[in-house]
Amino acid sequence: MMRKHLPIFFFFLSLTYGYAQIEVSPTLEDAIYKAIEKSTSLKNKDLDIEKLNLQEKGVWNKYIPTVEASALYTYFDNKLTVDLPTATVPIVNYPLFDGKTAFKNYGNIFNGSVMAKTVLFSGMQIPNGAKAIQEKSKGTVFLKESEKDGIIKDVINTFDQLELLKEIDKLIKESEKRLDTETKRVTKAIEQGLAIPYDRDKIKLASLELTSKKIELDGKRRLIYKKIQYLTGYSISEIDNVQYNLVPYLITDEKLSTQNKQEIKALESFKTAYEYLLKKEKGTYLPTLGAFGGVSYSSLFNANATTPIVTGINQALYLGLNEATISNNWVVGAAMKWEVFSGFERKHKVHEAKINIEQMQNQIDDTKEKLELLLEKNFVDYSVLTQKIDITQQQEKVAGNNLNLAIKQYKEGLINISERLEAENDSYKASVNKTTTLIEQRLSAIETIIATGDLSKKLSK
Repeated sequence: MMRKHLPIFFFFLSLTYGYAQIEVSPTLEDAIYKAIEKSTSLKNKDLDIEKLNLQEKGVWNKYIPTVEASALYTYFDNKLTVDLPTATVPIVNYPLFDGKTAFKNYGNIFNGSVMAKTVLFSGMQIPNGAKAIQEKSKGTVFLKESEKDGIIKDVINTFDQLELLKEIDKLIKESEKRLDTETKRVTKAIEQGLAIPYDRDKIKLASLELTSKKIELDGKRRLIYKKIQYLTGYSISEIDNVQYNLVPYLITDEKLSTQNKQEIKALESFKTAYEYLLKKEKGTYLPTLGAFGGVSYSSLFNANATTPIVTGINQALYLGLNEATISNNWVVGAAMKWEVFSGFERKHKVHEAKINIEQMQNQIDDTKEKLELLLEKNFVDYSVLTQKIDITQQQEKVAGNNLNLAIKQYKEGLINISERLEAENDSYKASVNKTTTLIEQRLSAIETIIATGDLSKKLSK
């Protein structure tokens, strides 16, 4: 299918793009942006993206050398027992190591070092792991954009519901005004014996029904105000300042496409991420190379050992060490680690990565089919409702004419009060039905555009 762009038509700019015309007044546009800014879900998506960016940096940072400094002091005091073949000291013919021999030792050891280590080659695990996180971040961005579509739809439709209540309120006031006129006329006619109390009671009953509708209307209005406040953070006065024309949304081209749908782009990014993870797992078959370098300081001091050698005065010989130090011991080198066999663990992880890719491809294919069906359904609904708008407008006009005729005929006594009130009720229902159908048509047009994935990106300042 042809790739089309389905933009928002800004009322204050008076422009038409592609195949859709959607009027968004400046005040309604501001309310939409306020809702987008306020959305907790979108804020959390931003935080998820930020975390993924940090994770990506963390993977790349594995190439940055790490520097470690350490210091170790040890005091040792031990007894060493050895059993060696007996040896004889020449000349004096003195036996050494006659049977088991024990040495008593004690002293101090200090070691300090500064070492740097870095990865030279990771079997491509580091770059592939970082790219996998990068693709996951892209997918999350696409999901965020898709979520904006739902917010835009919700804001517009909620304000449309408020416009519907305003229209109903106007119709109720008009009906109340007409019924009040009828009540005064009937009351006067009853006093003159030209009417019966039954007519007045029927009008009174109709007035009470209108009062009931007003109570119900007030309840719905409060709920809608609360919802708008939740979506946008607006005060009541700011909500009342949102003004726009309640007109049909028009889609003039039937060649619509879901190719730009954000959910599909997100799934494709997630699939790419799994492909990089597969490459990462295959990289475990390769060796890893690293380099290290540093300097160390080691010292053995104040050490003593008691030997089995007896001196001439029949005392054991003591050996003492004041200090033995290796300082500025510079070392530099390279190391390789190659895990040749890991008990099939790597093989299983590679297989699992391939399964993840296959599952994601299945989900992409299924989502594309479902979105095509959804787009077709939404466009059919839009087409039906667009045609019904003309019918409801005609119904409203006919019902209005019938009401005017019924008022005249009732005054002349050609019809009874029930017929007069029935015409009043038909006119009310026809007007409400016209506005309701218009709102449903606007909603179906937005949902059709959302199915193409071209809604939120056209609302960019």
